[in-house]
Amino acid sequence: MRRSRTILALTGTAILATGTAVLLPLAAQAAASVACDETALVTAVNAANAAGGGTVTLTPGCTYTLTASHGNDGVNGPAGLPIITTPITFEGNANVITRAATASAFRIAQVGSTGGITLKAVTLSGGHAATTGHNDGGGILNYGAVTLTGSTLSDNAADGIGGALYSTGTPSAATFTSSTVKSNTAHQAGGIANNRGTLTLTSTVVNTNAATVNPGGIYYVAGAATLKTSTVTANTATNCTGSPSPVPGCVG
Repeated sequence: MRRSRTILALTGTAILATGTAVLLPLAAQAAASVACDETALVTAVNAANAAGGGTVTLTPGCTYTLTASHGNDGVNGPAGLPIITTPITFEGNANVITRAATASAFRIAQVGSTGGITLKAVTLSGGHAATTGHNDGGGILNYGAVTLTGSTLSDNAADGIGGALYSTGTPSAATFTSSTVKSNTAHQAGGIANNRGTLTLTSTVVNTNAATVNPGGIYYVAGAATLKTSTVTANTATNCTGSPSPVPGCVG
């Protein structure tokens, strides 16, 4: 009996067995980047939510400018991005997601209790939480998980608490690594507010944030807060003094 021959092609894997050819690619193609415009970004976030989570790969160097809000749970006021209800990673490369200067007030993102937002090399800026009674978290309002790696929250504003971030509730967690929180403003806690959640800062800088009522840097209520090789400086009215619970490792 004549044996079947197997041929391995170096440019791909081709298997010839009993006259049948099967082509297997050497590697899966890299995920396509989201086009550099608002509609494409919103569509990608909606698709990731519908899929139960995923990665949104941003076009390198692109600034995504949001001209309108695309998320609102009917309680907490508008958000620029669709509300994050699943774990979504924004894979960036010197990217900015910002609210247009001429747009009505809205925060950049809201994370639901079942959701998570991970930012890699992404800056969120220009968010403004201004809805009366629901004006916390100018950059991000978090009920789930927020993770920043090599990323920045800057120039966001909240008429309430937490100019850059307001993280609240026992399931909530905010983790910053090699990141920056700067130049945000609020009535209280221009930088970060953590209310009964878990806050972890590693090799992160919180500076030049401003609040009308202290602290200007980090506001912390119960839960857990850990600062590792991180600095909280040059915030006004104070860095952490006046926080309902002391912030370990934060002075002034």
